[in-house]
Amino acid sequence: MATRNVNGMYGPSRRGKLKWVLLALAVLLVVGIVYALPTMRAYSQTGAAYSARVVCSCRYIGGRALGDCEKDLEPGMEIVSLSEAADARRIDATVPLLASESAEYREGWGCVLMTPKEREAVR
Repeated sequence: MATRNVNGMYGPSRRGKLKWVLLALAVLLVVGIVYALPTMRAYSQTGAAYSARVVCSCRYIGGRALGDCEKDLEPGMEIVSLSEAADARRIDATVPLLASESAEYREGWGCVLMTPKEREAVR
């Protein structure tokens, strides 16, 4: 129902216009997220793999502590969470809700990224 606006004219109220603007912004936000999600996942997968491999090499080839190895990562990699499975000589790297990768030390090969099947078998 149209109501009188500030000028005494009939038409949509300011509150009604605000609702439509907010709805349009919400729709644009959802569309933007859906559009950007594949790219964000790809970058997250790359960042997790990079972090797992670098920290694995630092930890099991360089012999340094996990906390010290985190310093070797490039700026911007703070979102990647790292954990260690010392008995398996494996580093797990995770970007929350987007990606996870694991690298393990293999004698004669160094640190190698694990395949999805290998990662699934150890979980």
